Amino acid sequence: MPEGDTVWQAARRLHDALAGKVLTRSDLRVPKYATADLTGRTVLDVTPRGKHLLTRVEGDLTLHSHLRMDGSWKVFTSDQRWTGGPAHQIRAILGTHDRTAVGYRLPVLDLLRTADESRAVGHLGPDLLGPDWNPERALANLLTDPARSLGEALLDQRNLAGIGNVYKSELCFLLGVTPWLLVGALPADRAAMLPVLAKKLLEANRDQPVRNTTGRRGQNLFVYGRAPRPCLRCGTPVRVADQGDGSRERPTYWCPACQTGPAPAPGSPPTRRLRPRTTR
Repeated sequence: MPEGDTVWQAARRLHDALAGKVLTRSDLRVPKYATADLTGRTVLDVTPRGKHLLTRVEGDLTLHSHLRMDGSWKVFTSDQRWTGGPAHQIRAILGTHDRTAVGYRLPVLDLLRTADESRAVGHLGPDLLGPDWNPERALANLLTDPARSLGEALLDQRNLAGIGNVYKSELCFLLGVTPWLLVGALPADRAAMLPVLAKKLLEANRDQPVRNTTGRRGQNLFVYGRAPRPCLRCGTPVRVADQGDGSRERPTYWCPACQTGPAPAPGSPPTRRLRPRTTR
């Protein structure tokens, strides 16, 4: 599942393959940009911003993409077979003399002026893996809506950029509170720990092929994906429920013994908000 660490890895792979090279192939397979042609332009850099990817090319142009749940960018050499999925799932192809980057199942693909990148990412809060990271601002953003559940606040990229469903569940476990605890009810000492711990987790995993939050080999995550197996800390069966406005699946995992705070009753429907909030 793409989150800040895996998007950072994707940006590095794309940058290493494309940056400083002239595009010899350009194919954007979305109706709006079907006639756009980037061939002959040099790729300047590929930069991650939260869960967004910004591929900048000469001529003040940026190809903006977002992976959401199952999008991906794959890089191939000239003699490799493309293996990211069936051809009809390809949304973008960027090729140089020795590498080809292929974007599969990209739900968001925009071509915009580099000077206008703020239209795509200007709403984001401090990036956990970016040069703009500011823990004080991130915490202040989270605390602006004390009546919101912590899990939803963590997913809102306007507060801090880079956390997805996996890190939401893992962070709440490490803080010892359920994702349904209201932000305003989070003890001050744990609130102060939150941005520091979030950055530590993403930084520890940005160079790793397999995400690990436990420090244990073979037991990579404390709660995410573990229901109904025993909690690694206390042995209580881990639980799972949807969290959010019901517009998309947001499976949320927690240990009812290790984490204090409210939680949905078994079998209850997803929680819903009257005012949807962006999580991009």
